[in-house]
Amino acid sequence: MFNDEQKKMLMENGLLYSATKRYWQVKFDEETIRAIFGHEAAEDEEIERLKRYYVKTEIYDAIKSSIPLYILVGHKGVGKSALFKVLESEDVDECNLPITIQPDDILEIEAKDENFLKKIRDWKEGLSKIIFRELILSLNDYIINPINNKSMKEWVNSVTNLLGNMFGKKIVELQNCYLDITNAQIVALFKNTLFKEKTITVYLDDLDRGWKNSKGDVANLSAMLNAIRDLSRETKNLKFRVALRSDVYYAIRTSDETTDKIDGSVLWLKWTNHEILVMLIKRIETFFGNSFNEVELLQTRQKDFQVNLDSVFEKNFKGRGHWENAPMYRVLMSLIRKRPRDLVKLCTLAARKASVRNHSKIMTSDLEDIFSNYSNDRLTDTGNEYQSEFPKVKELLLKMKPSKQEIQEGHPCKYSRAQLIKKINNILSMSNFTLKDGSNGTAEELAAFMYKINFITARKQVGEEIQRIYYDENQYIYNDFTDFGYEYEIHPAYRWALQPDSIGTLFNQIELLDS
Repeated sequence: MFNDEQKKMLMENGLLYSATKRYWQVKFDEETIRAIFGHEAAEDEEIERLKRYYVKTEIYDAIKSSIPLYILVGHKGVGKSALFKVLESEDVDECNLPITIQPDDILEIEAKDENFLKKIRDWKEGLSKIIFRELILSLNDYIINPINNKSMKEWVNSVTNLLGNMFGKKIVELQNCYLDITNAQIVALFKNTLFKEKTITVYLDDLDRGWKNSKGDVANLSAMLNAIRDLSRETKNLKFRVALRSDVYYAIRTSDETTDKIDGSVLWLKWTNHEILVMLIKRIETFFGNSFNEVELLQTRQKDFQVNLDSVFEKNFKGRGHWENAPMYRVLMSLIRKRPRDLVKLCTLAARKASVRNHSKIMTSDLEDIFSNYSNDRLTDTGNEYQSEFPKVKELLLKMKPSKQEIQEGHPCKYSRAQLIKKINNILSMSNFTLKDGSNGTAEELAAFMYKINFITARKQVGEEIQRIYYDENQYIYNDFTDFGYEYEIHPAYRWALQPDSIGTLFNQIELLDS
């Protein structure tokens, strides 16, 4: 039983106590919705909250390792920036030194020379200067705001003395003249044994902001990656972590043969639906102040999470067709594209609808009423994400709308390989879609593209279960040479956007994911 002080605290956190029913009910105001489900851009959340619910997968372990260079690649919304934010905070907690470089930091780097090797040299010089400047600023912060950690305090003093001996200037003076420092001097600095005592990690994030997929964009980013690779080899005491959108990485990887040297440093940030569900459970449990063991959660069956969801969601989806009386976790997991941001968006929209209706839980009707909005947003996001690679991507996806005949036959948006090619050829008979090289895309090329961006997924019936495969899990299921016997279906996240005039039939058409 809660005492009066505990009740007051919980009520301040957006909970209402029912004296008759004797349980806490959620009041879905905006502050509470954000507190439970978080920000769509997780990196914008309060860091301690983010760290409490973040699920640490093998990718987290790899990125945190001592390997000098990793390039983290993933679709929008998979949490690249959130992972970096968690790691930066942990670096500080462990008295290591994170250095973050944002797009506006590198505006000053001039790499306009047409000679690619000179571009790499310019990037090495420019990045070295920025890293040096950020080191000076970090040290200055420690000097201005002294810390209690004895070893860190001694290390800062030692590095400060080293800088004074090397450059004959004080920290404040070095802040103003870092542009005079050469790459060779900075490499020599970081080779000092002092930098073996504390890990210094350089995080480069959002470098694809404003990406247009032009030849200049590709050349500059490719030169930058080559420069970072060189710096990671020359300065063994520095670690580099770079985040790139998947479409940007593809553009660079297929346009520049030199990037084969960095391929071994690439990590794909991928989530299973189970890991994303665990993250939701951690969000809910931390909101209610409950304790848990992450390892145990990851080993728990999804159907056993229903009790955790019951405090926020109606127990079963009171729908129809394949969705009738389905556990709520199956509905949620079937509508996301293995991106944490999708789940945050879905839950947030539904919670706002619940707030309008004064519901203390998210009900079936709240979810049903936001599916169209959620689906339209996913289509818009995909168009924005890939328009630099394929300008007419949104038009192509909209033209995949099922025909009346396909709807009448009962299985729209689900195709054999031959049916998928026939569908796209029908579209091409009325429209042309130009590829990056200027040629008109073939049906096979457009099918491969839609599979790559996870608009369509591969599926196969295995016993009583449906196996669904994403491009990130197997890049070669759809290819021009071999048919592995899979069918293809348009992801449920897009179906409301493609069938606005036949929404009532969707629950009979879309099969939910198995638990």
